[in-house]
Amino acid sequence: MILNQQRAVRLTRRPLEKFLHRLQRELGFQEAGVTIALVSEAEIARMNETFRKKKGPTDVLSFPAERRRPRRPASEGGPHKRMKEDEFLGDIAIAPAMARRYARKHGRTFPGELRVLILHGVLHLMGYDHETDHGEMDRVERKLRKRFGLA
Repeated sequence: MILNQQRAVRLTRRPLEKFLHRLQRELGFQEAGVTIALVSEAEIARMNETFRKKKGPTDVLSFPAERRRPRRPASEGGPHKRMKEDEFLGDIAIAPAMARRYARKHGRTFPGELRVLILHGVLHLMGYDHETDHGEMDRVERKLRKRFGLA
């Protein structure tokens, strides 16, 4: 589910919801719940300081429902274990204003950047952590970006 809780950047939710459903299906967690909140820069800055003790806004934050070990997606050679229908992976907060800025900086489209952030957030919910995993999340994310046309 994607909730637009900001007004600064106009966007269309439907293509993002379709992308999220594709991720859920292809990464083997279509039965598990994920909520994505599109929030203002001020709100994500508040969350960043509250939960990560870092000042200022960021583009994406993930809040896993439970701590889990990384589960390599079935498409990447991992076990194809379906998650329970009522399992909730967690929440992702994305600041579209920051995403638009980063898209320009990195030469990507705004919709493409939002998809990159959704993928990045989902990998965190699946247990990956690029700050501690010695590049594992980055390798998986690069492969999946290529597969989903998000280079």
